[in-house]
Amino acid sequence: MKLDPTKMKDWEIAAECEKNMKTVYQLGEELGLTKEELLPYGHYVAKIDYKKVLERLKDRPNGKYIDVTAITPTPLGEGKSTTAIGLIQGLGKRGKKVIGALRQPSGGPTFNIKGSAAGGGLAQIIPLDKFSLGLTGDINAVMNAHNLAMVALTARMQHEANYDDETLAKRGLKRLNIDPKRVEMGWVIDYCAQALRHIVIGLGGKRDGYPMESKFWIAVASEVMAILAVARDLKDLRERIGKIVVAFDKYGNPITTEDLEVAGAMTAWLVEAINPNMIQTLEGQPVLIHAGPFANIAIGQSSIIADYVALKLADYNVTESGFAADIGFEKFWNIKCRLSGLTPDCVVVVATIRALKCHGGAPIPPPGKPIPKEYFEENLEWVEKGCENLMHCVNIVKKSGATPVVCINAFHTDTKDEINLVKRICEEHGVRAAISEHWLKGGEGALELADAVVDACEEKSEFKFLYELDEPVKTRIEKIATEVYGADGVVYLPAAEEKIKLIEADPELRQMPICMVKTHLSLSDNPNLKGVPKGWQLRVRDVLIYRGSGFIVPVAGDISLMPGTGSDPAYRRIDVDVETGKVKGLF
Repeated sequence: MKLDPTKMKDWEIAAECEKNMKTVYQLGEELGLTKEELLPYGHYVAKIDYKKVLERLKDRPNGKYIDVTAITPTPLGEGKSTTAIGLIQGLGKRGKKVIGALRQPSGGPTFNIKGSAAGGGLAQIIPLDKFSLGLTGDINAVMNAHNLAMVALTARMQHEANYDDETLAKRGLKRLNIDPKRVEMGWVIDYCAQALRHIVIGLGGKRDGYPMESKFWIAVASEVMAILAVARDLKDLRERIGKIVVAFDKYGNPITTEDLEVAGAMTAWLVEAINPNMIQTLEGQPVLIHAGPFANIAIGQSSIIADYVALKLADYNVTESGFAADIGFEKFWNIKCRLSGLTPDCVVVVATIRALKCHGGAPIPPPGKPIPKEYFEENLEWVEKGCENLMHCVNIVKKSGATPVVCINAFHTDTKDEINLVKRICEEHGVRAAISEHWLKGGEGALELADAVVDACEEKSEFKFLYELDEPVKTRIEKIATEVYGADGVVYLPAAEEKIKLIEADPELRQMPICMVKTHLSLSDNPNLKGVPKGWQLRVRDVLIYRGSGFIVPVAGDISLMPGTGSDPAYRRIDVDVETGKVKGLF
């Protein structure tokens, strides 16, 4: 059957390709995995025992390391995940031993407007339903571990409220004097549930818990998920889990999961989750799926462990940083690479003609609504103006010392003059540009991109971090704001000033890297400002302390750690074929 993305839905293409999938045993054999290193979850999904692989291949040189990022996102999407998958397929077509290391999708966007992160057209990951609906349960393990910390905290608060010190001592407890107004953590759920952003818990009698205000975040914003992404091994993960600050006591001292004696039990939930998952592209290349934090509210990277494994198993490893170069790549550059000790050989910056038009002055399309007709008409002025955002993102990559490659993610509505204009602008700025038609043609359509990436990987680069960890916290925040986002400066609200003083007074905290929380829809903290905004200041309203993952987390603008579900969510179109049990309608 000929697969035509212009006439078939993504899930229909996936279903056809799943009829001829390789088994995990075939994938394992192609990668050279031993029987003990492959941990099957059925025939088409497996985990890989990272510890055994890394021990066996410790002397093997690493493969080439490729990160995929993009221009500032628009409601139209830039196809970054699709491009990463298409590049994997294109490298496979060129006979390269290639693997991917990507994030697991959250149930929030999967059932909301954005949909899954499986790619699209002829550049997808399969099995689609397993990938999109929990895979091997890693996100569930993260949720349970996180919420167990809240169970421990709220139970302790109840007992301390109801019993005197002598009774607590008989139960083996020391009073922690938790301040109910300084509880840092909330609960997590893997949906976009705006009704849970602000809640009150503990209503009823004294047996029903401690009454106080609380909150829910989406699961992938959990610090536990961030720890899964950055941990180097199980020992490191256990130590980081124990450092999570759940609350502060009435004297301003942090209360950690270790203080609550729950860190070990939390880690028990994650023993299986620390092993990366393996599935495949439509064309049979292996892809490791591990961790799933968003980039606008978390680190936005797949796991360090997955990269370690992938770089030992293949000659090319394609990973992806969430959202654009100002957010996802900046965190890849200054956090992930710093913690992993790895540096990229090439960074792909994805752009579409229609997204460039959006940044160049075209009417901004509302999410979930039909695309305005102007996007299907040639407009070189909008494209040229939008390239200011593209070049800003390219220059962010160049600032790191990495070698950029611009991928023009082509659509059939793009005109030759529009594409040639982007190529000319890239050439004028001294950056490679390649057209890729992976959505329409799969790996065959990504050959030009694959060739450009292979060439770029052979260039020598001098990778360097934006800031040093011994610089003051405000200096580092301001470097990100001015040198990456293009702000004129930073304004700190009182809550942020107070937290920064606390951090600077703690020798351990002040040495942690910066993990910004900011809208992904603009280089600024205002999602409505497109292109390259001028004359603005970054507004930092709070600073979260993620002692376990090791991040200082400034919160800019009005962004929420719990997204909301829209009026036309994807779950309205998802169903099950009751005869075959196959899920349909995923995208």
